[in-house]
Amino acid sequence: MASLENQEPLLKKSHFHANCPGCEVERMKELQSGFPFKELCTISVVVLASALPISSCFPFLYFMTRDMHIAKIEEDIGYYAGYLGSAYMFGRASTSVFWGVVADKYGRKPVIIIGTLTVVIFNTLFGLSSNFWMAISSRFLLGFFNGLYGPIKAYASEIFRAEHQALGLSSVSTSLGIGLIIGPAIGGFLAQPADKYPSIFSPDSLFGRFPYFLPCLVISLFALAVIIFCFSLPETLHNHELESSISKSESMESLATVSQATDSKKETTKDEHEPTSRWYLFKNWPLMSSIIVFCVVSLHDMAYDEIFSLWAVSPQNFGGLGYTTAVVGVVLAASGLGVLVFQLSLYPVAERNLGPIMVSRICGALTIPLLACYPYIATLSGSVLLAVVISASMVKNVLSTSIITGMFILQNSAVEQHQRGAANGISMTLMSFCKAFGPAGAGAIFSWAQKRQNESILPGDQVVFFILNVIEAIGVVLTFKPFLVQR
Repeated sequence: MASLENQEPLLKKSHFHANCPGCEVERMKELQSGFPFKELCTISVVVLASALPISSCFPFLYFMTRDMHIAKIEEDIGYYAGYLGSAYMFGRASTSVFWGVVADKYGRKPVIIIGTLTVVIFNTLFGLSSNFWMAISSRFLLGFFNGLYGPIKAYASEIFRAEHQALGLSSVSTSLGIGLIIGPAIGGFLAQPADKYPSIFSPDSLFGRFPYFLPCLVISLFALAVIIFCFSLPETLHNHELESSISKSESMESLATVSQATDSKKETTKDEHEPTSRWYLFKNWPLMSSIIVFCVVSLHDMAYDEIFSLWAVSPQNFGGLGYTTAVVGVVLAASGLGVLVFQLSLYPVAERNLGPIMVSRICGALTIPLLACYPYIATLSGSVLLAVVISASMVKNVLSTSIITGMFILQNSAVEQHQRGAANGISMTLMSFCKAFGPAGAGAIFSWAQKRQNESILPGDQVVFFILNVIEAIGVVLTFKPFLVQR
């Protein structure tokens, strides 16, 4: 034991390398104590800035598409709005793997800064769009150059100590979920300001001529402030080959175990860093199975986000709620608050006791009866309707965010650090393709459903929520063995 104690400082000394940013972060984590509040805020604001523009346009897409006169009849507005909502995801799917590889080679920090800068430029241009094709192009480019989500998941798993990694990845999914909720709330409150706030905004002003520019400008200014903050982020990528893949606790137990793990790592490092090594990730079934479940759930969530906003603002004679964009903003803002409270307080406890797979499975199962109630909510009215819609939206988004968090945990635990950028890039590419079809498919289905109000089987919006439930049920089934396995 004395010999072990004498040699432990030498082990720690060799564990860190001079001028290596990743080692500096590891050293910082060893010295860290208490709740990682600073790191949690860091991850949250970066993800939030990039998530806000994804669905901020959903509350006003119906009106924006109508004002661009691309649809010949009113029932087709949802069809074209779906394509506009999908453009971002098609762009992101095109380059997510590329940005993940860049993050593995050059670091997480440069990709995070570029992705945030992209929000400032192309989200602003979207708000200034004067026709349908300019709008769809700016949304596509916004996704094309924003490869932040894969690297930020890897970053979150690396910046936190082991006992706080679930909380770190929860902060990613929580901020993403809140961004997908607060973004539409901002769009709902601030779109068409000349009509809503005529005492402040004149019809002849910039915001009167571009009625959907104000929410985009607010989000872009927030992203600009986050860019300045991003330059102070520590880089977590190591600039040397890791000498051991074992944890600190294992290294303190036995120097012999350290030596064996070091030799094993050296033997496998060459193979892992071959040019074809990233293709090996597709053979990593714990990774790919969690990605597939993630894609199915993401397809469902994106379709739901599009459908909820279209359903809430569509006329009551078509089965909608007839809400204004401002009321939709209130609903989504309240939902975001519920997600924030649950994910930061209750989710880590649930994940620690039940595990990410069981939590995801339970949340998926609860989503199905909840969505089945949505068509009947439209039969209510007044303050009762508003209270029920807020409650249902809050519960739905809490369940969805919990599932996504569980998949994040599984994906990042399935690979080594030097593979996380590429692994998350693959995840974001496949997920983005699924999400790209979400708004387009949801818009088409919603438009079709509005034309079948008098059918005897699943009339009107009932068929829309039934299809959403079928997708969710597939996701729940895929969480069982032998499909979904954990490393």
